[in-house]
Amino acid sequence: MYPSIDEMMNKVDSKYSLVVAASRRARQLREGEKTELKNPRSHKYVGVALEEIYNDLIKIVPEPEAEKDEIKRP
Repeated sequence: MYPSIDEMMNKVDSKYSLVVAASRRARQLREGEKTELKNPRSHKYVGVALEEIYNDLIKIVPEPEAEKDEIKRP
């Protein structure tokens, strides 16, 4: 799998944050949002979301109130 989980852990503070952010972004992609990746390796939404996180196209920003993670475009 690209990117590997080891590489992804350098971008996030926990696997939970990564899963939540990737699933939220995958849902956005499924609902019609476009990716800024030129040639994504994956053809699946979750894979594209992980590639976006890895390439710093989206950032994971913790919500202070509910302590849930939210994805934001830089």
